[in-house]
Amino acid sequence: MARKRDGRGHGWSWQRGRAVAPLCLLTAALLAFPGLVPNSPGRLGSLLETFRPWLGLAVPVLLVPALLRRSFLAVTALLLPAVVWSALFGGLLSAGDRAPDGTFTVVQHNVSDVNADPAATARALAGTGAGLIALEELTAPALPAFEAALAADYPHHATRGTVGLWSKYPLTSVRLVDIRPEGVGEGWDRGMRATARTPRAEVAVYVAHLPSVRIGPTTGLTSGRRDESAALLGEAIGDEPLDRVILLGDLNSTLDDRGLRPVTSRMTPPGPGFAFSWPSKLPVARIDQVLTRSATVTRVRSLPATGSDHLPVAADIALDAE
Repeated sequence: MARKRDGRGHGWSWQRGRAVAPLCLLTAALLAFPGLVPNSPGRLGSLLETFRPWLGLAVPVLLVPALLRRSFLAVTALLLPAVVWSALFGGLLSAGDRAPDGTFTVVQHNVSDVNADPAATARALAGTGAGLIALEELTAPALPAFEAALAADYPHHATRGTVGLWSKYPLTSVRLVDIRPEGVGEGWDRGMRATARTPRAEVAVYVAHLPSVRIGPTTGLTSGRRDESAALLGEAIGDEPLDRVILLGDLNSTLDDRGLRPVTSRMTPPGPGFAFSWPSKLPVARIDQVLTRSATVTRVRSLPATGSDHLPVAADIALDAE
């Protein structure tokens, strides 16, 4: 006797998989509309947005029970999150191999305040040939090593507090940008601004290191100070008189995080490339960012590890025509 192929047999069926299908729809909804998740309690919305690309892993995970149950319903429902993920992040997979003509390269790197060999890190960065190199977590003992190793290729540099900018182009109008959250005392200097005179145009370059966030089982994501600092940075960029702006920094979150909206709403997101930068041993997120205004990041990528817990991030930038 032939085996039944309906919902009562062992063949494929539209009747099974009713528990898997809603999970597929939920995954698609979270991918497409993370803003629906509230930020209170525990800033769960920001936490979801920080790691949103990894929601795509739910597709192969849910495919297993769908296949085991031989469910047409579940497999069909899986197409929705797969399509949504591809639409959101598929384009980031094709970063390209070379910079387009008319661009110049910048590098952003949190060098770590416990870097055991800052000179080696500096030599690796100099080898990128970037026009601009922005650094965070510069300590007083490590600063001379960076200055010495970068001096030959980068005759122009400036530092403010624990952030610095090395440039192949002349730098003028260097100043501190105060992004201290409320209650943080004097000496917490983690923002600066300079004008870089590139061959094509003057560009306002901001270097920033926003406060760290913490993730705990009971507190969730604690990002209040980071968000406050982001608001101050966004105000500074909004008041910038030059049209062309480049922001290089460790923003301590991904660009999807709503906590960075005061900054990201004023800037243009980068082009293709996931460029995960943290942690260096197993990168799961890009928290080191390169953003622009009246300029375009045509490609972004992570570079090989240095002595830091972050990977350097390189980006190719084209300045928009006036």
